[in-house]
Amino acid sequence: MEISVKPVRSHRELRKFIYLPARIHRNHDTWLPPIYMDEWEFFNPKKNKSFGYCDTILLLAWKNGKAVGRIMGIINKRYNEIHHENHARFIFMECYHDREVFHALISAVEDWAREKGMVKVIGPLGFSDKDPQGFQINGFEYQTILATVGNYPYMVDLLEKEGYTKKVDLRDYLIDIPSELPELYKRVYRRVSHRADFEIIEFENRKQLKPYIIPVLQLMNDTYSVIYGFVPLTEKEMIELAKRYLPVLDPHFVKVVKVADEIVGFVIGMPDISEGLKKSHGHLFPFGIFHILRTMKKATHLTLLLGAIKPDFRNFGVDVMMGIKMMETASARNIKTIESHLILEHNHRMNGEVEKVGGKIIKRFRIFQKDLV
Repeated sequence: MEISVKPVRSHRELRKFIYLPARIHRNHDTWLPPIYMDEWEFFNPKKNKSFGYCDTILLLAWKNGKAVGRIMGIINKRYNEIHHENHARFIFMECYHDREVFHALISAVEDWAREKGMVKVIGPLGFSDKDPQGFQINGFEYQTILATVGNYPYMVDLLEKEGYTKKVDLRDYLIDIPSELPELYKRVYRRVSHRADFEIIEFENRKQLKPYIIPVLQLMNDTYSVIYGFVPLTEKEMIELAKRYLPVLDPHFVKVVKVADEIVGFVIGMPDISEGLKKSHGHLFPFGIFHILRTMKKATHLTLLLGAIKPDFRNFGVDVMMGIKMMETASARNIKTIESHLILEHNHRMNGEVEKVGGKIIKRFRIFQKDLV
């Protein structure tokens, strides 16, 4: 049957683009639906400011009159300018196990990138590293978590057959919360917590948390500049990111460290909401939010979403302060395990910190690359 790949040009086609993965993953036990309210905002150029400094294309593959695959192409002009690159990206690629459809989709993005003067395609990678990145390459038995890819294994094989090779891997760790913290951590915590100028801030509700959102994301801007794929957020983008996650954040799992009224570190965790998201099929309303909130309250698994420490304060025990407080809150809520989210393989400092507390790699994700010339 003839396969055609066409740009998304209407609301109806965008709806097919957004909901197609749910059909493809209908029988995929560990796949997690997105929060669809966020998806509609993410793909709306009027609401997602990232479209303003990127060239983009949304494509659907059609076969026998049915949508059978999708892909998004991105040229992040801001990132390319900062890093002196001419690279395009692909992201949100989904299809059934059909090599012809896969080839048609990836080739369409490559042709589009060539027309735009690009010399390489990288992916899966979105507007920045805050979007889902990489194809999962192992650990498929574990549940997909929020803001990560939940692809079938065959997607990796199909991409490699198109000539794509490894760019970089990201690691996802699982940490068992210990019944007794290592003595070294206790000593560091006692030393730092006795300093009058170091203060750890904890939150009871979203109202208390709200004034810290922009300062925390500004610190992320300052510290993430060396991380592959990261693009500094504008203040409008910070507000949008906060709006996306604030409704489902539990303020108890946000920890901030201040020194003389300056925020020098933060960590954000989220009790696992996968069961609630599955029950709600990704819809917060009218009743999905209640499934998610119930799941959060009884969760025994915590996911770390974001964290950063100002470089000048990285050897003062700020990480230990936040880590111990996060583990104390988790233990009080009967949470048994923490998932690290994705850490770049060459981020040796972060990998080492996680491994010090017994973290074990359970999943790997790979970003691929292919030269176009």
